[in-house]
Parts: sequence; structure tokens; C-alpha cells
Amino acid sequence: MYTRKVFKLKDMARWTRFSTLLFFIISASVVGLYHVLDLHWLKIPWTPLALIGTAVAFVIGFQNNSAYGRIWEARKIWGGIVNTSRTFGMFVQDMVTNEHASEKLSDKELHGEVKTLTYRHIAWMTALRHAMRAPRTWETVLNEKTNQEWTKILQPPERKSTLEDDLKPYLSEEDMKYVLSKGNKQTALLYLQSHHLRRLKEKGTIWEFSFLELEGVLEELFTLQGKSERIKNFPYPRHFASLNHYFMWVFVLLLPLAIVPQFAEIGSEIAEKMPMIGKYFIWLSIPFYIIVAWVFHTMERIGRTGENPFEGSANDVPISTIARGIEIDLRQNLGETDEEIPDQFPVIYDTQM
Repeated sequence: MYTRKVFKLKDMARWTRFSTLLFFIISASVVGLYHVLDLHWLKIPWTPLALIGTAVAFVIGFQNNSAYGRIWEARKIWGGIVNTSRTFGMFVQDMVTNEHASEKLSDKELHGEVKTLTYRHIAWMTALRHAMRAPRTWETVLNEKTNQEWTKILQPPERKSTLEDDLKPYLSEEDMKYVLSKGNKQTALLYLQSHHLRRLKEKGTIWEFSFLELEGVLEELFTLQGKSERIKNFPYPRHFASLNHYFMWVFVLLLPLAIVPQFAEIGSEIAEKMPMIGKYFIWLSIPFYIIVAWVFHTMERIGRTGENPFEGSANDVPISTIARGIEIDLRQNLGETDEEIPDQFPVIYDTQM
């Protein structure tokens, strides 16, 4: 899915409210131990913490760049599917003719062949998007509480229907039986397309050079499918993702042990001239700690959210919307009416599915 509007500050605050509350508790606890219980030994110097923070910042930056690269590659792949699908629809309509046929077909029969090929292509996109939405063990973003709140509102269509139900409008019973018996449904559909094109070539309904062109389009669809499956089935390396998460928490948990004593020292200096302000100045360390910890934690979380661009979160590639848009184009060019063509998936909270 894809959020079209700028993520508002209130939405970000709501998304991170539990971690913000945790940071408040951590910082308030350290201030209480240091100031109220006079545990002034509870501190660490800035130098080692600064080194840890620098390392964590580099790793978070690397993770975010890698996650964005996966999202952008996925978007380019599905952009390629859009272009190749339109090319396939155009080729099928113009290359399935009686020009070289040994047995002439009626216009209705020719249209039926074109429709069968076009509908099977729509079925291929349907099977592919269902495969991309299938959960993997390493896809854990939706297990977080605030992300689960969004998924109750923003569920991709593949979570609301089965693949079998979505394929029925586009395939014959024979094709359905064949496809559902295979592990990789989308690959099975491209095999069916190739077999169908070969039969039409043998009858002369498709010229031999046209057959080669159409086979080339199927080859490109196989390539795009494989690229999409590669992103889905090969996760962001877990040693980077897991260690980065742990390093971030080490930094966040150690940070108040450096910030609180620093504010206490500043408060002691202020107390010489302004005793009241200096006495309570240490409590200002709480909002400053929350800001710093929130930035590191949120940036790391954004990186984790973008690792799997087909998982089904609000910032994923909107493959359902893309596939439905291609379907609408193809069926309109078949001459079908608006009543026959399904509507585009709705945009919910400015988010495409």
C-alpha cells in the first residue's frame, strides 16, 4: 500500500506513543534514582556513549537506505508489469487474426480467444499479488501493537478473499483445476498462456513471427515475476536488522545515564545565582532524552517497516491497486462496459492498497 499524503505529526505521535511513554518512564526513573535517592555514581562519561551513538546512527542510515532501495526496486518491478501488461494486451488484440489461418475463425471466435488470453493474464496478476501478500516468518512489522491498529482499518484485498475466489471470474474450470494443483500458481498461468499461444500458432491464427513476439512478452513477465519473488523471498539480512535493533536499544538505555548527570551539573551552576531554577533543572533532562531517544528509535522502526515492501503495511508498494488498474485498462480495451468491469480498490485514509 502507499500513503499519498504527508504523514502528519499527530499520526506519527500516535504511531509511536507507546515507545514515547516508555522513554518517559526510563528517563523519569533515572532522574529519580540520581536526584531523589542521591545515587550520583549512576552515570557514564559522554565519550563512549557518543561513539556508540555514532555507530548506531551509521547502521540505522544504512538500514534505511537499504529498505528504501528494496521499496524502490519493488515499485520499478511493478511499473514494468504495468507496461508489459499493456503491451501484451495490445499484441494479443492485433496479432490474433485470420490473416495466416488455415481455418478462418468468426469475429466472435477471434474475440473469444483474445478474451481468454487477456483474462488469463489478469488471473496471473491476481495470483502474483496473492503470492506477494502471503506472510513470511521474518515479516514481523504487523505484529507490533500500533501497526495492528492500522491493519484493522487498512487491510489489503488479499486478506479479505481467497485466491480461488479471485481467480474464478477469469479462468475456465479446466484451467482452475490445473492452476490450483501447482505450488507456484502464477508460473502455471504463464505456462498455460504459452501453450495456448502455441496452439493458435499451429492453426495459423497467430503468425510465427507474432508468436515469437508474444513469447518474448511472456519471457519478460517471467523475469518481472522472478524479481518480485526475489524481494519477497529474500529478506533484509537478519544479522544487520537484529543487531541494529539491539544496538539502538543499548544506546537508548545508556543515554539517560549520561544526560541526567550533565543536566545535574548545569543545574548546580545555575543554582549559585538562581537556586529555585537550579534545583529543578535536572528534570529538563526528561524531555531532552525523550526527543533524542524518539529520533533514534523511530528512524530504526521506519527502516524495519520498509524492509518488506509486500507485507501489507500502509507504506508498501500498492500492488493491489496497480493490478486492478491494469485489469481495468485491459477490459476497457476489450470493449467491456463499466458495469462489467470491477471498480478500483478504495483509497482509505489517503492510502492506496
